[in-house]
Amino acid sequence: MIKNQPIGIFDSGIGGLTVLNEVGKLMPNENIVYFGDTARVPYGNKSELIIKKFSVENILFLLQEKVKMVVVACNSSSALALDYLNDIFRIPIIGVIEAGINKALAVTSGKIGIIGTKATIESKAYQKNITKKNKKIKIFSKSCPLFVPLVEEGLVGGEITEKVVEMYLEDFKKKKIDTIILGCTHYPLLKKEIAKYLQGVTIVNSAQEVANHAKEVLDHFELANEKKSKVSKKLCLSDESKNFTKFAKLFLKKAVAEIKIINV
Repeated sequence: MIKNQPIGIFDSGIGGLTVLNEVGKLMPNENIVYFGDTARVPYGNKSELIIKKFSVENILFLLQEKVKMVVVACNSSSALALDYLNDIFRIPIIGVIEAGINKALAVTSGKIGIIGTKATIESKAYQKNITKKNKKIKIFSKSCPLFVPLVEEGLVGGEITEKVVEMYLEDFKKKKIDTIILGCTHYPLLKKEIAKYLQGVTIVNSAQEVANHAKEVLDHFELANEKKSKVSKKLCLSDESKNFTKFAKLFLKKAVAEIKIINV
């Protein structure tokens, strides 16, 4: 591997754009290939076997793009497939869970709430890893299956979104959590509504934390691209998505020139 090879990022849909945005801000010299599996979104209601299958296929595509590392920007894949992926591929592969947990433990006063897809919450990946690091932490978890379609439809604010946020997070408010982990890369797009409802609660954005972790990994393997030159951000999808174009423009602060549709 050489330093100017791209970083690969994959997610089940548009949520991974939050990771793309954070990686791009933190490491402006890095080329990036993003793959959103929009044909098979969401992953959160699928079985472990299928999530592993899809994750392997996504990485095989990214390897064709000669990536030097992969960021799994999907909490469901990170929870259920990351160890499996690291067993069968040789390049560095990191997920969003570990980074988010480390940040939450650093800022919490003792009560952490976790929200994610059904697959992520039922895997107990966050819960187990938090307990492993600190058994005194009180953990509360909640699957929020309507959050992903809200984001995918562009409903990141307004009355409908407010009511859904209240429905899912009412218990967290009663439990008086002090920290909440956004355990899905779609969820940072709902951060404003979540913060408004859970006033005073520290919100951990796993997308931001995994970008920090990616930089650490590249520095460790001496793979960081230090050369300042024109960088490329290649966006690939498994199916057309009008909302992807809209959100890509929002996060990248410019119009998207081209989106490549590929068949995994």
